[in-house]
Amino acid sequence: MKPIQESLFPRRLWTATATLLLGFGMVAGGFQAASARDVAPRPISPRGELALEERATVELFEKSKNSVVYISTLQQVMDPWTRNVLSIPRGTGSGFIWDEAGHVVTNYHVVEGASGATVKLADGRDYRAALVGVSKAHDLAVLRIDVGQGIPSPLPIGVSHDLKVGQKVFAIGNPFGLDWSLTTGIVSALDRSLTEETGVTIEHLIQTDAAINPGNSGGPLLDSAGRLVGINTAIYSPSGAFSGVGFAVPVDTVNRVVPQLIGRGQYIRPALGIAVDEGLNQRAVQRLGVTGVLVLKVNPGSAAEAAGLKGATLLPDGRLIPGDIIVAVEGRPVDSVSKLSALLDDYQIGQKVRLSVRRGDTEMDIAVQLQAGS
Repeated sequence: MKPIQESLFPRRLWTATATLLLGFGMVAGGFQAASARDVAPRPISPRGELALEERATVELFEKSKNSVVYISTLQQVMDPWTRNVLSIPRGTGSGFIWDEAGHVVTNYHVVEGASGATVKLADGRDYRAALVGVSKAHDLAVLRIDVGQGIPSPLPIGVSHDLKVGQKVFAIGNPFGLDWSLTTGIVSALDRSLTEETGVTIEHLIQTDAAINPGNSGGPLLDSAGRLVGINTAIYSPSGAFSGVGFAVPVDTVNRVVPQLIGRGQYIRPALGIAVDEGLNQRAVQRLGVTGVLVLKVNPGSAAEAAGLKGATLLPDGRLIPGDIIVAVEGRPVDSVSKLSALLDDYQIGQKVRLSVRRGDTEMDIAVQLQAGS
């Protein structure tokens, strides 16, 4: 009986399969008959005028997009067989026209380590770019392209010190190589700090929920008037994709740093003329139970020495007598070396600033005329 049972199963399966195929053929035939009929397209509903907010967004993009550029970077590699040095694509980013001389502003990390870069304009023109200057501390870089006639208009410059949490902002860039993309959002927070993988801490950042992704770096963040208020620089994301938290370097910083990069090729920070150390400072102030920056050494002939700041003293027995502890700059609290540098960065070389200093159990204010940093 077992062989008979085994022979019945395939026959039943074949019968069921044939019935299924026949039924499908009838249904398919019905589809074919239906598709042969002429079916009129659905009538189109009039759109009407765009909403006022939509029109404003469209106009902002149309007015600004030509000032935004697509940056492709190159790196040099050696062919192991021919020993020839080749330039191959390395990455992409965004930037924008700074002035009519052809200067383009982007992030430092967009061009870091690159052997060359190409700048593409919105009308399709490509130009080889020359590196003018960089500031790693601010993640800013300036390139220059030789456009001659027909250079796009530079973006209008706004200010960032009066930004309000909740106001609308617009990001234009090239996320994932998708050129000239617009995203919108709001200012989510102000005066954020971000420590990069290199250990450099960037201060005063604008936080936004406007979508920023790889490729947006170096692109402009605009206000509703189409003015530059920041440069998109980073996202916070454990996965590497946008999660609603993006950061931009504020335009007040950009407008202070970029002219120096164009004129000198580097940014010279205002300084006090003291020696400090972030790691040692964290341990020392924690032990002392205070918040601030410990002055380890006052450089001879420096602005700090002229103002009367005191450094730490090392006793013969190895004990260290703490020096002055800077707790505020013009009333703004200082909690780290990077914060002190960022606060001093808001002032000009030669300008006097008021430091709140703790010396032993005494607190005092000391005016220091800022000098050029090294």
